[in-house]
Amino acid sequence: MSERRDWWDIREWLRTALLVLVASIAMRAVIVEAYVVPSGSMKPTIREGDHLLGAKFHYRLWAPRRGDVVVFRPPDAVRELGYEAAPRYVKRVIAVAGDEVEIQNGVVRVNGKVLAEPYVAEAPTYSFPRQTVPAGNVFVLGDNRNASLDSHRWGFLPEQDLIAHVFACYWPPRRIGGL
Repeated sequence: MSERRDWWDIREWLRTALLVLVASIAMRAVIVEAYVVPSGSMKPTIREGDHLLGAKFHYRLWAPRRGDVVVFRPPDAVRELGYEAAPRYVKRVIAVAGDEVEIQNGVVRVNGKVLAEPYVAEAPTYSFPRQTVPAGNVFVLGDNRNASLDSHRWGFLPEQDLIAHVFACYWPPRRIGGL
């Protein structure tokens, strides 16, 4: 009898392990995924090597909003500009569909108003002519404005390329917290 009970315990353990594995894979595929930041384009908010958590379901339920930090697939224009595109980028949404965006003299304006940006490393040294963000698109910039390959170089980002809404940093320990 005890041999049969030992076998049952092993089967239960294996069943539980399998269930945990399947749940973990499903969670990563649909709910939350971890991302490692490969560059300093989001300094000082996010630093190179930071480990972030992103809600993958977020943009299936809600539209992107100004100020969101997002993970996305880079547009083909990145390669057309002669850059080798990383598989994922992390930037901040500055303007959404219907917004008018402009960058002149180190100032970002959205709908004619100067954007308050306490998270920016330094003012941009480039310009972007006044344009309206087309339907189904967003305008994204890195917080490290002058060291970021972003919408000021390649234009608007289709919302369909958004992968996740970044909500927390979980590594390194001194930087743990929400975004």
